[in-house]
Amino acid sequence: MNSSENSFEPAHAEAPATSRKRNDLLTFAAIIGGLLLFNFIAQRFFFRLDLTEEKRYTMSPATKALLRDLKQPVTITVYLTGDFPPAFRRLEQGVRETLTEFQVYGGANLNYIFIDPSAGSTEAARNAFYQTLFKKGLKPTNLGATENGKRVEKIIFPYAVVSVGGHDKSVLLLRGNQAAPAEVRLNQSIEGLEYELASTIRTLVPALRKRIGVVEGHGELTNVQAGDILGTWQQQYDVFRVTLSKVKDLSALDAIVVAQPKTPYSEDDKFKLDQFITQGGRAMFFVDALRVDLDSVARNGVALATPYNLNLDDLFFKYGLRLNQNLLLDLNSGQIPLVTGMDGNKPKIEPMPWQLYPLINKFSPHPITRNLDAVYLKFVGNLDTVQARGIRKTPLMTTSRYTRVLPAPVPINFNDARLEPNPKLYQKGFQPVAYLLEGQFTSLFANRARPGTLQFQPEKPANAKPSKILVLADGDFIRSEVDPKTGNPYRLGFDRLANTEFANRELVLNATDYLLDDTGLIAVRGKQITLRPLDKVKLAEQRRRWQLLNLGAPLVLLGVFGAVRAWRRKRRYAGFGA
Repeated sequence: MNSSENSFEPAHAEAPATSRKRNDLLTFAAIIGGLLLFNFIAQRFFFRLDLTEEKRYTMSPATKALLRDLKQPVTITVYLTGDFPPAFRRLEQGVRETLTEFQVYGGANLNYIFIDPSAGSTEAARNAFYQTLFKKGLKPTNLGATENGKRVEKIIFPYAVVSVGGHDKSVLLLRGNQAAPAEVRLNQSIEGLEYELASTIRTLVPALRKRIGVVEGHGELTNVQAGDILGTWQQQYDVFRVTLSKVKDLSALDAIVVAQPKTPYSEDDKFKLDQFITQGGRAMFFVDALRVDLDSVARNGVALATPYNLNLDDLFFKYGLRLNQNLLLDLNSGQIPLVTGMDGNKPKIEPMPWQLYPLINKFSPHPITRNLDAVYLKFVGNLDTVQARGIRKTPLMTTSRYTRVLPAPVPINFNDARLEPNPKLYQKGFQPVAYLLEGQFTSLFANRARPGTLQFQPEKPANAKPSKILVLADGDFIRSEVDPKTGNPYRLGFDRLANTEFANRELVLNATDYLLDDTGLIAVRGKQITLRPLDKVKLAEQRRRWQLLNLGAPLVLLGVFGAVRAWRRKRRYAGFGA
């Protein structure tokens, strides 16, 4: 009897083991099936979650639409990679993350690669590659940062090159305000990555080109004087010279530019400008309130800056703005070359501060000027706003706190640059020099007859549309310095004396995009990523504690998990050995 009972024990012992094995297989098969089903659904219904506070990984609708509509391959080559300190790796990582997001929406038509310019096996190979980048117009940057209390400097090439259909265009990845600390400037650069890359792709992708008319016939800047910005506009827009007296209207254009006129606009010319703007046309005015003749100053030693008569004051006033007849002096200024003595038989020329050339470094957070570097102005006046119903007025930039206002007529004397300025005279504070006006503008000629006719103009035309206007009280703002040897214009914003390029060009291009871009891509420049620096004092005091915690805590948790698992396993199978 005992032997019979013993003969059945193995069969009874196998049954629970077989059942557990079957359950484990079924569980494994269910998990694999669930994963396959989830993967199938995820391919059909794509979504991404961005849990960051400022939505730093969320592309704007305009960027998504641009990337999804790509009809030909786009290749982005990034040279910002290598053995960087942590601060620089953050910018590199930001570029990678942005391009990864781009590839999600661009699909097979968007590819990117990273190339380390310093990866050559020999110094000769590295120098040869550097020369190749120089020829492409990519200039190295020596950027410093503080790491572990030590100053670290690194030569980097903060550029990407976007290639579409055999055409290349470089993108400067390191932007922001040069006066800001290195950490802040890096953060500003990361904030602007999406816009810089997306806007460059847009300029290379064939699309319907907008039409810009540059007004002439009133002493405006010539093609050479405005050569750099005209050439830059032509890369993306169709640009025309327009003489108002020779055209019926401006309806064929999308935007107009008035650049430093010197003679009055006739009433009929002004009517054409007014009708264009009130019917939805966009406009940029770079105008001076006072006439300054530097040749006269050089000949006579002194000259008077007197008001222009442009016959545009009533037009601006109707739109909600007044161009004041004065000049601003700013202690934060550029320089002019002055003869300060003789060096042998040659005059000794030195750069001297010239308060009539303000350097502007205070901007509105508007997308046109956000994270912009300093811009350079010459003989600028201030602007006031007046009531204009339905018009939104945004001051884009102002002078520094230490500003002086001189009403017309203003004596101009180069010798003033030799004098030490009296800070007590520079107490007028921040003076606005540029405004953006947006809304439905009321015509200056409403309820009046068109000039030279009896044609009555209604108060609100049937084809009235909202518009946008930029007014900047400096006609020289888009004037390029000219190379005296070649006669060709330098890049807009380049100052030969300081050998520095200011951000005039970038501001004008941002404004052009804002006025003409109906996709809303320029709004991406308003993206903000909060900089959350660690407390450096606590970091130094608690560094060892956190290092030990990060190293030891995972090992402790792993040991506890192993001990608990062993205890549960021993308890679970304790009865099977009996």
